[in-house]
Amino acid sequence: MSDALISLIPIYGPWIIFGIVAFESAGVPLPGETILVAAALLAATTGQINIVVVVLAAAAGAIVGDGMGYMVGRRLGLPFLRRYGRYIRLDEDRLMIGRYLFFQYGNAVVFFGRFIAVLRMFAALLAGANSMPAGRFFFFNITGGVCWACLFGFGAYAVGAEIYKISGTLSVISFGLFIAGGYALSIFIRRNEVTLRRRAEAALSDHSCG
Repeated sequence: MSDALISLIPIYGPWIIFGIVAFESAGVPLPGETILVAAALLAATTGQINIVVVVLAAAAGAIVGDGMGYMVGRRLGLPFLRRYGRYIRLDEDRLMIGRYLFFQYGNAVVFFGRFIAVLRMFAALLAGANSMPAGRFFFFNITGGVCWACLFGFGAYAVGAEIYKISGTLSVISFGLFIAGGYALSIFIRRNEVTLRRRAEAALSDHSCG
């Protein structure tokens, strides 16, 4: 993240933290996690901002931003994928399988997606596009957002300047886990596509009836 954004923290305080985290959570490529850590370090080393305010602003931004992403996905995501998915080899059968897998593991996607750099921008959009029930989404959205803000905010505050030595490693590990998970999932889908399609048809049919 640029020094310019960090320099805005003492000026705008929790508002700049809230805004960047919220927009990142809604799908805009912004450094939400980095500004949270930077603000926590600022709180630990200068006292220019209160760490509780930092954590509350980040948690609120995560929850609100994910909510916006969810609503966008709910209104536009699935029709958009149905219309343009064929250009990326995502036909109706594979889209149906994707929806089925999200129904099965959607809770984990929403909660743990908050801790994975790339997935953090798209988990809420996927939840909305796959019609995840709003109550269930917001439960895991809120718990994930609060846990993430507390872990990185209070963690950076406690560790202080030492966080600089491990933040890059954390980012690499998060990105690596995301890539590995996506690759493993793609292999699983390719090897089990017919079986998954049958299960998806039955599950989504039951879901629609319910």
